[in-house]
Amino acid sequence: MSHIPVLLDEVVAALAPAENEIYVDGTFGGGGYTKAFLEAASCRIIALDRDLEAIERGQELASRYRGLTLLPGCFGDMADLLSADAVGPVAGVVLDIGVSSFQIDQDERGFSFMRDGPLDMRMGQVGPSAADIVNLMTEADLANVIFRLGEERQSRRIARLIAERRLEQPIQTTLELADIVEEAVGGRRGKRTHPATLTFQALRMFVNDELGELARGLAAAERILAPGGRLVVVTFHSLEDRLVKRFFRERSGADAGGSRYRPEKTVQSAPSFELINRKAIEPSEAECKANPRARSARLRGGRRTAAAPWPGEVAMGVTVPSFELGAFAA
Repeated sequence: MSHIPVLLDEVVAALAPAENEIYVDGTFGGGGYTKAFLEAASCRIIALDRDLEAIERGQELASRYRGLTLLPGCFGDMADLLSADAVGPVAGVVLDIGVSSFQIDQDERGFSFMRDGPLDMRMGQVGPSAADIVNLMTEADLANVIFRLGEERQSRRIARLIAERRLEQPIQTTLELADIVEEAVGGRRGKRTHPATLTFQALRMFVNDELGELARGLAAAERILAPGGRLVVVTFHSLEDRLVKRFFRERSGADAGGSRYRPEKTVQSAPSFELINRKAIEPSEAECKANPRARSARLRGGRRTAAAPWPGEVAMGVTVPSFELGAFAA
């Protein structure tokens, strides 16, 4: 099992670690970014992860670098987590959004349709699992989730067949679900990507509230960054990238006239960020060849101004149904 940090040199350059400063790695994962920051400068890194297995793996790295502090928790809660740890304004925050290689490569975590395992997908291993969603959510809501978070055009057909099959017996494993989705859309038909790709993406994002967490994380980073501090975000698909792009455009004043997500004018708030890069930074052809998982990565960054944080969070731009397990359990 290996973990290859995506856009590593570009992330380090965008964050620009400096001596004796404090930085937050909100998505520790395999520790690739954290290790690079600690080697680039004699700084302190507060590394967060909701996955307790990632925190446990990080202990070996923490034993080698005195500047590393590991904290379990969601990056959307970073302001509260740092406050509880008596950490003041920080010089930088980095967020690597999405599922880690370690999670994908573990059969028992249930993230991949290429591996047979329990249909789980929970990054923090708490709350309803993907199996709960697939077996208990209404057919209409399930189709909505798959369409909005997976951008899957055949979502209704997929949800219909899932609803039929779960009446026969509960859908419990990743390969069971992958086979159902493949049957629903009529097989691969020569496509390079597996037919279940978008459905699995949608379920994973819903189970972990990934867009909501990202919106909370961006707002939290805005609150904890010192003037001149940098926020660097790496995303892996269009919904995430659109949200981050909208956040930086709004907070930098580029959308002062309003947008379709927040049409009212927002000129009353002074820009809280300056853009580090006008366009998203993408991985090189060489990196994509060496690490295919990097293909869809996009890096965006901003530098904090002295202006007060804006009220509220950036709009996600996507509405999905809520899910309470107790409402469906017999």
